[in-house]
Amino acid sequence: MNTLHVKKGDIVAIISGKDKGKKGKIVEVSSKEGKVIVEGCNVSTKHVKPRRQGEHGTIVKVESPLYACKVMLVCPKCGKPTRVGHEMSEDGKKQRVCKHKDCKKTF
Repeated sequence: MNTLHVKKGDIVAIISGKDKGKKGKIVEVSSKEGKVIVEGCNVSTKHVKPRRQGEHGTIVKVESPLYACKVMLVCPKCGKPTRVGHEMSEDGKKQRVCKHKDCKKTF
């Protein structure tokens, strides 16, 4: 199974595609496919057929998955999209770190 640089619940910025520049929260991660679903981004329409008699068919807006390489993690301190670095904490756990030289915030 592949590991990704982002996790569920992270705030990310989209760096390419039709939604370039938008920010959103990650709703779902598929590490097997290398894709993520970002809240409010990459929205597509889906036609839903009526399932019961008397019910109407509708058009639903659904967030589509996009490749994880097209998103960058947003630092909670400086608010900029950043590459993710890793450092070991005092208790021996691996932590993610902002790579901006002024920031160096762990998250």
